[in-house]
Amino acid sequence: MRTQPVLVYDGDCGFCTTSVNAAEKHVRPRCSVTAWQFAELDALGVTQERAEHELLWITPAGTVYGGAQAVAKLLLSAGGGWAVLGAVLRLPPVRWVAHGVYRLVADNRQRMPGGTAACALPAARRPGAAGS
Repeated sequence: MRTQPVLVYDGDCGFCTTSVNAAEKHVRPRCSVTAWQFAELDALGVTQERAEHELLWITPAGTVYGGAQAVAKLLLSAGGGWAVLGAVLRLPPVRWVAHGVYRLVADNRQRMPGGTAACALPAARRPGAAGS
């Protein structure tokens, strides 16, 4: 059994990779971090479809948080002021707004700084994918 949470992100997306690298450097969450492309998704209890759709925070017990709630968990794990921000992100109505903002950013990540056209494509249609 894992002893720490796992943060799973889309390693093919420049925006996602840049965001996770910044979080590791500045926020310092207490978790292991892996791109879904290198993760054992079955062992983590998530599907590739979900991993392509949103950032995932998976607890050692196997509870999965996605999107804005994964961000909240990441912030909570860092402690200090970050934890306060993470706690606020979990409260309604902030939680609802955070979900909407997360979806807006995730659905347009190819337009975000560091994003590329490949960020918007399903994994099977990304450059270098088998059959493309």
